[in-house]
Amino acid sequence: MSGCNTKSPMFRLAVLLLLGLSGCAALAAESSPWIAEQMPGGTVAARNGELEIADAGGCTVWYREKLTAPVTISYDVTIVFAGGRHDRVSDLNCFWMATDARSVDGCPFATAHGRTGRFEDYDSLRTYYVGLGGNENTTTRFRRYAGDGTKPLLPEHDLRDNKSLLQPNRSYHIEISVRDGTIEYRRDGEVLFSWHDPAPLTAGWFGFRTVHSHQLIRNFRVSQQPMSREK
Repeated sequence: MSGCNTKSPMFRLAVLLLLGLSGCAALAAESSPWIAEQMPGGTVAARNGELEIADAGGCTVWYREKLTAPVTISYDVTIVFAGGRHDRVSDLNCFWMATDARSVDGCPFATAHGRTGRFEDYDSLRTYYVGLGGNENTTTRFRRYAGDGTKPLLPEHDLRDNKSLLQPNRSYHIEISVRDGTIEYRRDGEVLFSWHDPAPLTAGWFGFRTVHSHQLIRNFRVSQQPMSREK
């Protein structure tokens, strides 16, 4: 089994994919916080504090630092819909607290996994997952992957009303919190999911996940402080 070897050729290739294909300024592999796993036909670029994902067949972009609860993850993201070949209003998704038992240290993007960006490649993870505007923007779902291929869906975690779906070219502020066994996912301050996990995942990695979508991500932050509360 292999851990997260950030010096490996596969890691360097992933960073070159992330930092080179769209003409952005090249950075040393060791300085990039992002690692991309992507099917052919798409690009990922990091420049000027913005992460741009233009995807065709499936993509996960991992934040390479391991996170430990209590933790809050926040970012602003726009689904671009302007007639481009990658533009589709769907799949503003993410994994968090993700680990893979096949790695010595649990790293989900370890070189031995051979993940290509296909969604099925991630079934072996232990992770939390939200698919916001999935299935052609008809569902918003929260799941806990068990690590054995099962990922049950509770009825209250399957949202289909219009207000829980996506709008094109709108900037959303996402906040995700894991604290004292409680997982919260907020969009623009509204709690979409809040769940107390009796066996919480307390450490792991975060990754943006999408397929056939064009996204601009800004202001990515990780904090050990509790999620901000509305008064």
